Amino acid sequence: MPVNSAQEAQEMQDMAQLLASVEPMKPLRRGDIIDGIVMRADNDGVLVNIGHKAEGIVPPGEMRTLADGYKAVKVGEEVLAMVIRGETAEGSAILSIDRAAGERGWKVLQNALENEEVLQGTIMGFNRGGAIVDCAGVQGFVPMSQLSSVSRDSFLNTEDTNTEDTNTEDTNTEDTNTEDTNTEDSGANKGDGEDEPDEAAGSGNNTPDIGRELQMKVLEVNRSRNRAILSERLVFQEQREEVRAKLIEDLRVGEVRKGRVSGISKFGAFVDIGGADGLVHISELSWGPIQGPEEVVAPGQEVDVYVLRVDQETKKIALSIKRLQEEPWETIHERYSTDDIIDATVTKLTEFGAFARVENAIEGLIHISELTERMINHPKDVVGEGDKVRVKILRIEIERRRLGLSLRQADADELTSRDSEHMTGGAASQDNSENTPGIDQAPYVHDNEGLQNPINIDAEQFARDAEPEQDQTVD
Repeated sequence: MPVNSAQEAQEMQDMAQLLASVEPMKPLRRGDIIDGIVMRADNDGVLVNIGHKAEGIVPPGEMRTLADGYKAVKVGEEVLAMVIRGETAEGSAILSIDRAAGERGWKVLQNALENEEVLQGTIMGFNRGGAIVDCAGVQGFVPMSQLSSVSRDSFLNTEDTNTEDTNTEDTNTEDTNTEDTNTEDSGANKGDGEDEPDEAAGSGNNTPDIGRELQMKVLEVNRSRNRAILSERLVFQEQREEVRAKLIEDLRVGEVRKGRVSGISKFGAFVDIGGADGLVHISELSWGPIQGPEEVVAPGQEVDVYVLRVDQETKKIALSIKRLQEEPWETIHERYSTDDIIDATVTKLTEFGAFARVENAIEGLIHISELTERMINHPKDVVGEGDKVRVKILRIEIERRRLGLSLRQADADELTSRDSEHMTGGAASQDNSENTPGIDQAPYVHDNEGLQNPINIDAEQFARDAEPEQDQTVD
């Protein structure tokens, strides 16, 4: 007997704990939105199980939003309904599917927020802060920072419209104040429309973006404040990441891809190659020296790029533009040969010589011993950065990317060439050569280019200058 008493006491305690753990059923109140499971659907209406062994009935007149009436729902299906009348001793609760339709959108938004789902909405208008959209029957807002496909012109049109409206209101202020009757009517109308959207929310309706459909994700839902914030940019980012991951997986080093310059920075240019941005470092833009990427490319420009590296872990892509062009050093022998005398520009001075650029991507060294015949302490005694000079090619080393140049020998060779051009083989010139100084005897000066040129002196003047010495010798 004591054993049975103890057992009964334990059972009573377990029952008490079970009852305490059961959440008491909240009484249904008019206006509540509830979920229920369809138990029966016929001409008399739809019988819905609303939990706790309670039932509600949806009369035929409260399901007109369903295309086929009660035939549109099936037994076991979940429905959303609004309580019209709570359960009483006289009968079950009366529910309405039609009146809950307005709340269905909020539930859709809430589920999308919790499950991070993508929803589709339609642009209804713009204000200064963003776009007004219709999503699942709910008016939501997409901030400007969360829009990706909408032109900023839509917001500029909005500001222009608001400015015009403000000016119109200011112009009509005096007339409005003088018409008391109209003022009262206006005030009444304003009161009637307090629940309507602010005028700014619908401005900008003349933009081509009105009516466009957007793919969005829900950022915030607050039913009590009728607040729904959505984002198009978040969807774009996720889609882009998927495309980027697929592209990086398929991308191979050495491929050539078409792309569009999406941005420029001081260290290079970013190129969109179809869903992913790769970096063309400034050193990979051109074979020649450049001060900045803007010297080679511009934002929006279509370019072909060579894939240098693909990092699967960091998802980074290294690209090159210059690798698709012929390297100047590889074909230098087609343009230059040893002993050629060519134009060059001095680019840098060092203690051991001067560097000179012979073309955009090729520089050579003029050793200090090849600058001039005379002794100098530093190359700046002869040339300066930016000087245009004529140089002779001494050697071409393609493998080492080196070019040996000489300013001194270029001067000498060009001087010899000029002497040859001035020398003539006529008899008259041979007769006069004994009494008249020849070109080879005339003094030389350096011109602005550092070349030696003969000074032209009149022969008679040269003879007269020599006469006093002859008279002194006779005496």
